Amino acid sequence: MKSPFTEVADLLKEAGGEALANCYQCGTCSAACPWRDYTSFLPRRMFQEGRLGLTDFESGNLWRCVTCNKCVQRCPRGVPIIELMRALRRSVIRLGIAETPLALAGTLRNLSATGNPMGEEREKRNSWARDLNIKSFNEDTEYLFYPCCVTSFDPSMKNAALSTVKVLEAAGIDFGLLENVSCCGESARKSGDEELFKQLACNNIDLFRNSGVRKIIVNSPHCYHTLKNEYPELNGNFHVVHISQLIAGLIDQGQLILTKPMAGKITYHDPCYLGRHNGIYLEPRRILGSLKGVEFIEMKASLADSLCCGGGGGRIWMETPRSERFSEERLKQALASGANTLVTACPYCLSNFKDTALNQSLPEDFSILEISELVARAL
Repeated sequence: MKSPFTEVADLLKEAGGEALANCYQCGTCSAACPWRDYTSFLPRRMFQEGRLGLTDFESGNLWRCVTCNKCVQRCPRGVPIIELMRALRRSVIRLGIAETPLALAGTLRNLSATGNPMGEEREKRNSWARDLNIKSFNEDTEYLFYPCCVTSFDPSMKNAALSTVKVLEAAGIDFGLLENVSCCGESARKSGDEELFKQLACNNIDLFRNSGVRKIIVNSPHCYHTLKNEYPELNGNFHVVHISQLIAGLIDQGQLILTKPMAGKITYHDPCYLGRHNGIYLEPRRILGSLKGVEFIEMKASLADSLCCGGGGGRIWMETPRSERFSEERLKQALASGANTLVTACPYCLSNFKDTALNQSLPEDFSILEISELVARAL
């Protein structure tokens, strides 16, 4: 029988160990990592320790990675750093050789029991839309609207979903909602619970197929990445579009006209899973550029250099001390730009920024909005 540490080495090998052998310890990953300004976090050391059976499973560093993808983009040897980090976490989940962070463990239990990270009843998923006349999806409907769990269950976040509906209806898009859908499973996979991810994903894939779903609109970059790039691994092949892509196309085609003049200065935060992971940078900026009466200002760190909000890699469900929250610094960067509105296109980012804003002295006229909320105001 193999020791747990040998199994960890095997998991790392499965996740890209051959490429890991190419790592020459240059430190580029550590220099690119947003944690560099907060604590010593050395991914290259963790992987080498894993290969040698020396992993410190009690270290909180195992759970720090936010999967922002900046290190992957800059690695000169093509080491699949995020896949290796997932492998380390998988070793904890599968082998039970250390404790999963308490808050994250609770989230994973909720996902397993109820199909959503909040632990809410599955039947309440579409409660945010109870006062709207949204039809139930059927096989003749063009798009399934699949909103993120955050905007479906968190009352403080549901306006993003409501605004998306307003925009879709204004453009005459044929869409509907489905009952009994589950979380896309991305947090489970990034946290190392591969079996739970497959369970959630397969439940959705079967439901989508049986319902005749072909096209899916999402408002979360995490859902977008998972459904578009990871569901095909399980034979779940659908046309997936993020709301920012759809809105930009509708504006370009003249199908969505933003007539209401607005005022102010706007800056935009690039979500990691929309930008660095999937290369969607221009569409949100085209939307903002089409607004009448506003001035668009780029932040100091933008596009591929955007600072992560800190919510990826399952960390949106973990406790992070205020002194270690990337969102604190990002809000300071937004203010420094001179803008009075910060716009993003990700529920995780929106949630983190709004939570952080409660602890900062922001100007009274400073707003934090999801991009659909801004577009809905301009209709």
